[in-house]
Amino acid sequence: MKNFFKNGGLVLAGSVAGVSVASAALPAAATTAFTTLSDDVLALVDLAWTAAIPITVAFIILRMFKRAASSAT
Repeated sequence: MKNFFKNGGLVLAGSVAGVSVASAALPAAATTAFTTLSDDVLALVDLAWTAAIPITVAFIILRMFKRAASSAT
């Protein structure tokens, strides 16, 4: 049983060391790609807001027109 825990501790220590080394260095190309991707996503969000506001206003106006038309008849 002691040997089992000894080997398990060795595996655990090795995996922790491997994870810390693996996450230590991120290639410059990956950093640049994520930066470019985030810039593109923010640009698309800005475009979505410019379309979402007029569409929302149009739905509000249509609802007001429907209420006025239904109450007039």
